[in-house]
Amino acid sequence: MAGGQSCSVLVTGCNRGIGLELVKCFLKKPNPPKVVFATCRDPEGARAKDLKILASKHPNLAILQLETTDEESVKAAAKKAEACLGGSGLNLLINNAGVMPPCTLQSATAKDMLEVYNTNLVGPMLVTKAFLPLLKKAACASQQKDMSCGKAAVINMSTILASIEKTPELYFFMPVVSYRCSKAALNMLTKCQSMGYKEDGILCAALHPGWVKTELGSEQADLTVEESVSGIMNVLCNLSEKHHGSLVTWEGNTLPW
Repeated sequence: MAGGQSCSVLVTGCNRGIGLELVKCFLKKPNPPKVVFATCRDPEGARAKDLKILASKHPNLAILQLETTDEESVKAAAKKAEACLGGSGLNLLINNAGVMPPCTLQSATAKDMLEVYNTNLVGPMLVTKAFLPLLKKAACASQQKDMSCGKAAVINMSTILASIEKTPELYFFMPVVSYRCSKAALNMLTKCQSMGYKEDGILCAALHPGWVKTELGSEQADLTVEESVSGIMNVLCNLSEKHHGSLVTWEGNTLPW
């Protein structure tokens, strides 16, 4: 990571797709984090099989039960992480968990819209609030003056589909109105976090992973999970204060809000 290696990382939504690949890449680094926290809704379920296999091979991987929309679950996960860190802080939080159901202007309902907002916006807000004391502790303990993912950072997984400026050319790309709206709200949350946590030295940015071949994406997508996450890992290494409060692509380019 720029400005130093992250000693601790937490990624939400790790049982598949981008989250799982991020965990694999952190573990495979030549100098991996001392602890990687991988969260999922049901660590004992069949969908967590790959995570458990990884944990059996990597003692620095800790699997945490965490339902991002359940405040008690989030608080419990934060307590477990704090105990595992043994007095150290959390350097990097990646809010990756999200949903993208089909949704058009005609099919959208209040219930559907609120459920997507709950996962894609409220979830990252609750998780960041719960882990904020650990992020502040890491930032305070760091010898680095400048912001980086090696010091303390919150990365919210967003999308180019939430860019209001890009909407005219991308509108018919995918019928996912609730997803677009929720991620646009997440972008605003990221901007607010960047202002609210600046004095604490915590870097805050939103990240567009590209159109990826996952359950959330599509088999027609441009990128494999490996290609996307390889780019994301490079971006994380180079994020700095100039990216604070911005939306960055997996290739390192800044997108308009």
